[in-house]
Amino acid sequence: MTADTLLAPSPDARTPASWVLMYHSVDDCADDPYNITVSPARLDRQLAWLRRRGLTGVSMTRLLAARARGGAAGLVGLTFDDGYADFVESAVPVLRGHGFTATVFVLPGRLGGRNDWDPLGPRKPLLTADGIRAAAADGMEIGSHGLLHTGLTGTGEEELRRETAGSRALIEEITGTAPEGFCYPYGHLDARAAEAVRTAGYGYACAIEPGPLTGAYALPRTYVGRRDTAVSLHAKRALHRWRGTR
Repeated sequence: MTADTLLAPSPDARTPASWVLMYHSVDDCADDPYNITVSPARLDRQLAWLRRRGLTGVSMTRLLAARARGGAAGLVGLTFDDGYADFVESAVPVLRGHGFTATVFVLPGRLGGRNDWDPLGPRKPLLTADGIRAAAADGMEIGSHGLLHTGLTGTGEEELRRETAGSRALIEEITGTAPEGFCYPYGHLDARAAEAVRTAGYGYACAIEPGPLTGAYALPRTYVGRRDTAVSLHAKRALHRWRGTR
């Protein structure tokens, strides 16, 4: 079976791909060797930049539903990986201030834990079950980032099932709703991982850069970091549009 049969078809090639932004932590942390932390003030300026261009940030489920109806013009997907506790503390107030929503991809196997997969630090607390429920109550979509932030390529069958189906079941226990979306840790995916995500019942999955796999289970996103200004966002949007025409 090929990747083409494993993955849902891409949208009509004549329709430009929807723009999806990838965030991580929102905090005033200065120690950030991985450049994953955006300050609340910087996030506010970035979202204001979107608004000035007539763009509205939305969750992935809303973006994909609108795209299916042919009404995604003016919408941008906003995603936050790793499920940091600062999503509720710092990101949600800024999002709500702009009237935006977003999708946060959480790790139900590390509730209240830390980002121990980052060897250089800094250590950042992750959302608890209560934090996940608070994000959902604020209108944010909850998706899965796997169970423990484990790369899915090369894993055994049982571990792959736990990371995909197992994490989905745990999130459903927390929120009362099975998540529609999955996000591949580290952006690592192959046809086998995509098939495991589809089999687990997810409706879509997010990758990072465009790759050889395309479709609903390998949606590309644009990375946004603490150094991104209006100029760099403009350049990244132009790159997205260029890729969407190829």
